[in-house]
Amino acid sequence: MNTKSIDFSRFSSIRIGPVVEVALIEEDVVPLERIIVGSANNLLVSPNPPPLMILSKQYDFIHLEGNQLRIGAATLGGKVVSFCKKNDIAHFEYLSKLPGTIGGMLKMNAGLKEYEIFNHLIALRTPRGWMTKAQLTYGYRTTSINEVVFEAIFSAERGFSTEQLALFGAMRSNQPTQSSAGSCFKNPVGDYAGRLIEAVGLKGLRRGAMAFSDVHANFLVNYGGGSYEDALFLIHEAQTKVLDSFGIPLQCEIVLL
Repeated sequence: MNTKSIDFSRFSSIRIGPVVEVALIEEDVVPLERIIVGSANNLLVSPNPPPLMILSKQYDFIHLEGNQLRIGAATLGGKVVSFCKKNDIAHFEYLSKLPGTIGGMLKMNAGLKEYEIFNHLIALRTPRGWMTKAQLTYGYRTTSINEVVFEAIFSAERGFSTEQLALFGAMRSNQPTQSSAGSCFKNPVGDYAGRLIEAVGLKGLRRGAMAFSDVHANFLVNYGGGSYEDALFLIHEAQTKVLDSFGIPLQCEIVLL
């Protein structure tokens, strides 16, 4: 089994975590009892994480096959957007503002508003073989996927839209520029996590180098050198205060390892 040394304080988008020897998934061989990390854009890695693994570059590819796109799970969303722009393919413009790999996006049904990665999914391949979208359960930022995804097939239609590209850019213009793992909590039904965090007075709250952004309260940001412990404190503080004040349990969108 080949491994790769990853410094999560540099590799993860929130810039927190130790240096870890991570197993490489190659030739569809998945090491046992390990947790997969993609590009670590929604991960908060502890000083002592469980055994980890990552897809090798073998799974970083995009192929246009007739009216379908076949994409490897290690492929970054930005690379997909560039490919679609070059080949005049519609419906993937929103990926320009979603950091991460296709595998990670599929796992959590990532998206912006009503634009979700499952919208144009046809099938995906795991160690158990190919599964169609109809065989999977999915919803807002959640799916029934509980194993490694190797690749996926999507419907491909002509008509890349520069207007939509600009629209998605504007939708993300209110996000902070500091290192973060994206939205900290899922939006409760009929409400917004950011509004609730602000309502209980935690917008801008800082502990060490970590804070709930004063630009968007649902972003847990790292001002430089932030720790796992301080991040965890703020997460628990928000969950406790929002539950006490509104009776609403905030569910993490960030994955804690």
